[in-house]
Amino acid sequence: MADLVVNVDYVAALRQHPNDFRADPAAAAVLAELAGAVGIAVRFTEDRRFVNDRDIRVLREIVQGRFVLGMAPTSEMMGLALDVKPDEVVLIPGRPAEASTDGGLDLILDRSDIGETIATIRDSGIPVFLLTDPDPEHIKMAHRLNVDGVQIHTAAYASDGLPSTRERLLARVVDAAKIAAKLKLRVAAGTGLGYSTARAIGRISEVEACLIGHSLMVRAMLVGMETAVREMVILLEDS
Repeated sequence: MADLVVNVDYVAALRQHPNDFRADPAAAAVLAELAGAVGIAVRFTEDRRFVNDRDIRVLREIVQGRFVLGMAPTSEMMGLALDVKPDEVVLIPGRPAEASTDGGLDLILDRSDIGETIATIRDSGIPVFLLTDPDPEHIKMAHRLNVDGVQIHTAAYASDGLPSTRERLLARVVDAAKIAAKLKLRVAAGTGLGYSTARAIGRISEVEACLIGHSLMVRAMLVGMETAVREMVILLEDS
């Protein structure tokens, strides 16, 4: 059974539309934890397009469970992580050119820079995960970079509607998780997961947490945040 970590980026994105109600990722985080989420995740980008510095600091203060900060491996982002001290850092691509074909970090292109960032953050006592493709070679490269864990990129699996193709893509995630666990890496999974796809990922014994955002926010528009999160928690518990 995998735990649920709720990504609240999509709440912050709603602030792009001016109106009387200011969408607040911190308020969403409180409701998500009350409904059973074990933690809150947020992606922080250098352009501050959605999530801003204040959001990060407020979330760090109010989140009772795990606070997971997704960020690009840059000096500016690293400085913020060292200051805020999240419970975990997930290194993600900052620009399209830094992403692999599937969407994880391109560990071949940016290996040296990533290695320095990993070492600095881990030396401060913060566990570091890498967003990686469900590919054995990428998992092995992550291990050589001396990270604490990997977050397996699940968008390809989650977005394909053909049962035969989805089964094959799910097998890739399973294999990647098993290899990571054998290498003593912690395993999380996320990107694109929803109510029809999360259960299969939650059944993978090596996966400790699923990071889910967009589908929860869409569901929350209909039934409310707490109900949407509670439904996903139950779904993962039944997996």
